Amino acid sequence: MQNDSKLKKLIIISLFIAIEIILTRFCSISAPVVRIGFGFLPVAMLSILYGPVWAGVAYALGDMLGMMIFPLGPYFPGFTLTAFLTGVTFGLILYRKPITTKRAFIAALIVCGIWNLVLDTYWLYILTDNGIVALLPARLIKVAFSIPVQTILIPVVWNKFLKRII
Repeated sequence: MQNDSKLKKLIIISLFIAIEIILTRFCSISAPVVRIGFGFLPVAMLSILYGPVWAGVAYALGDMLGMMIFPLGPYFPGFTLTAFLTGVTFGLILYRKPITTKRAFIAALIVCGIWNLVLDTYWLYILTDNGIVALLPARLIKVAFSIPVQTILIPVVWNKFLKRII
């Protein structure tokens, strides 16, 4: 029975990694310094199911696999670090807790406001050599869009769909 549980966990994590790669690489809007998409959803769902470490590792693996299979530019390990921190953050806030709009907002605020806005902007500054002030307007628009989308979609997808299936 224990092996079945481990196998089921591995299969679910692998499935969510594949969904994350598809949503990030094919179902997002990409510009040179901004990508808006729904790749956060599988990671948030993994964090609810398995906690911060599994979600962080899965998102980091998804980032690396996505770059190897469907590169959108040069690989940069800083974005993998951001992916890991995003999974960990979702896990710390959502794992083994009621999935409410308030909790989703807090997670989205940290992920978008700190990891995506601050850390990813710094990574783009290193990669593109553009000034941070030049990068900020587009990055702020992305965050302004992403926070409400994540706040709404995380509890809806979990509470209305996945909670009943898994």
